Amino acid sequence: MKIITRAACRRLAWLFAFLLVGGTVAWWYLIRMPGTSYEGAPVAPDATLEDELRRDVKRLAGGIGSRCVHTPEGLAAAADWIEGQLKAAGYAVARQVFDVDGVACANVEAALPGGEEIVVVGAHYDSIPGCPAANDNGSGVAAGLALARRFAGRKPERTLRFVFFCNEEPPWFQTDDMGSLRYARRCKERGEAVVAMLSLETMGYYTDEPGSQEYPIPALQAAYGDKGNYVGFVGNLASGDLVRDALKVFRDHAKVPSHGVVMLEAVPGVGWSDHWSFWQCGYPALMVTDTAPYRYPHYHEVTDTPDQLTYAPFARVVEALVPVVEHLARTR
Repeated sequence: MKIITRAACRRLAWLFAFLLVGGTVAWWYLIRMPGTSYEGAPVAPDATLEDELRRDVKRLAGGIGSRCVHTPEGLAAAADWIEGQLKAAGYAVARQVFDVDGVACANVEAALPGGEEIVVVGAHYDSIPGCPAANDNGSGVAAGLALARRFAGRKPERTLRFVFFCNEEPPWFQTDDMGSLRYARRCKERGEAVVAMLSLETMGYYTDEPGSQEYPIPALQAAYGDKGNYVGFVGNLASGDLVRDALKVFRDHAKVPSHGVVMLEAVPGVGWSDHWSFWQCGYPALMVTDTAPYRYPHYHEVTDTPDQLTYAPFARVVEALVPVVEHLARTR
């Protein structure tokens, strides 16, 4: 029998303590979030907002359909429709236009002037080729338009921009032709002080079915459960303060479950949207999402149609995002 010396015992004790403390710190910083997730009975959202979200998703996914460089007519129609909706709400609209494979691509922007600090609320309007893309990302566009309408005419302390990006989907994802990367780089070149960016990504599907939620790291199920009934706030380590700040305000108002996580960018899914582009330029950014790749059965399928979305919880999410944007648009 091998005899363990006292020195070896001390080393094991220190190792155990280190792992325990390290794990506790990691849980505290990466997973533990302020406020309390809503766990009450479902509450009916504002009927006008719910109808608005359904109408806009149907227009993008049912009326326009596939919208990308491979279907340029759809891409142009989506940009024109978004611009028309913003103008109807009273905004002056600007475009950042660039060429990809001979196709004119455009980021569409509406802004409320304020101070030098800038808050960006963004969503991509393109789809993968041939996909109606109701949830990915008609839902994010509908949410962005709904928020823009509710802030029209206001005078925020910080400049508030609602931006709709093209070319988020493959094969342009995380390339120089990704619309949000073009936009974030221009912000950086201009020396603009973007203090927060919210990426609205796949926000329309929620279910209480056990086993409906998966994770890139299986251990996360112990923290968040196996039901895909919540909205997620996701950020990288540099954006941790923004994630906690935004989620706290959301939870103070929300009537829908919510979770937040701060993770390494290398974890699959953490950087899978337009917030990634702002991280590349040193800006704090987070994604608001239903975690579609780990929940939504129709993700990147031709069956991603408007009738697959669950509009009541979707509307409750958007309702609670209004005070989040209000909070972020105030100077500290």
